[in-house]
Amino acid sequence: MSQITANRVHIVGCSPENAMRIVRELREAGLQQGQDFNFSYHPVVYDNFGYEPAHTNFAEFIFYQERYATMFSLKYL
Repeated sequence: MSQITANRVHIVGCSPENAMRIVRELREAGLQQGQDFNFSYHPVVYDNFGYEPAHTNFAEFIFYQERYATMFSLKYL
């Protein structure tokens, strides 16, 4: 039985433009989206009662091999 483990890396405060720039750089480095990594962008969420955000914006990158997550963390964090 094969097991896929995912290594998740969050970049807090990342804009959509920066997230897409990083995705392009990963693709240019030879990584394949859906096979080596995936990503998602989460915008700022405000509650209905105040001006403080419930959580800030962030991009989440999921790597299916630990070596890619390590390389990514060293380069972008």
